[in-house]
Amino acid sequence: MTDLYSLERGTAPLLISIPHLGAQIPATLRDAYTEIAHTVADTDWHLDRVYAFARALGATILGARVSRYVIDLNRPPNDESLYPGQTTTSLCPTETFRGEALYIEGRVPDAAERQRRVEVYWQPYHDALRAELQRLRAQHANVLLWEAHSIASVLPRLFENKLPDLNIGTQDGRTAAPSVQAAVERAAAASGFTWVANGRFKGGYNTRHYGAPQHGIHAVQLEMCQSTYMSEAAPFDYVPSLAQSVEPVVGAMVSGALEAVKALNAAG
Repeated sequence: MTDLYSLERGTAPLLISIPHLGAQIPATLRDAYTEIAHTVADTDWHLDRVYAFARALGATILGARVSRYVIDLNRPPNDESLYPGQTTTSLCPTETFRGEALYIEGRVPDAAERQRRVEVYWQPYHDALRAELQRLRAQHANVLLWEAHSIASVLPRLFENKLPDLNIGTQDGRTAAPSVQAAVERAAAASGFTWVANGRFKGGYNTRHYGAPQHGIHAVQLEMCQSTYMSEAAPFDYVPSLAQSVEPVVGAMVSGALEAVKALNAAG
């Protein structure tokens, strides 16, 4: 048991990582944050509930507990931009997605504090992620890393217009076998929801860093609009009448990708 993440181990060749699920700001840091920061509005709310179906698939599920406002577990530890030339958020963000200040004046973390957060919060999550991938790879020649994310559907600071409902990212096909990506796309195309593959979101650090189909790790990121399953306004409630439409679609996307990975295993 840890305060940094939750982990449920399964035996199927499937690991679901939810690095922005956390909404906790540690007590020792809270007085540095603004009032708006304490709403942790940019959390990937309720994704543990959206992905509850994965337990029946035998998935391993890893979910963060600490807020991305403390440190972003889907950014490289050196804070290199994943989308050069575009507005993005950093390893230790100082603004919300809407450009609001997260820290009280004079309390922005310096380089030493950012490094401390890497060691205390970032590294343990990635140690767990890496260990679970190694455990599953010891049992299966090919495994699926599914990076689960969600975001407000309209954020002018980050992208134009409304985002498609379902945003599939494989770094332009580099992080998963073609058959795996094709299975995800088929499920999306059959859904009635708007979708795109490798559009504004091509996969964050985790997808790009761990995805290595040539070594048996197939990584897919799904960035889904929060408008498909919840209220995008505080207090960010889960909306069952919306979720009941999209959750089976997400399930079909994950299941399709998993079956494609199993087919690779069967083919030897």
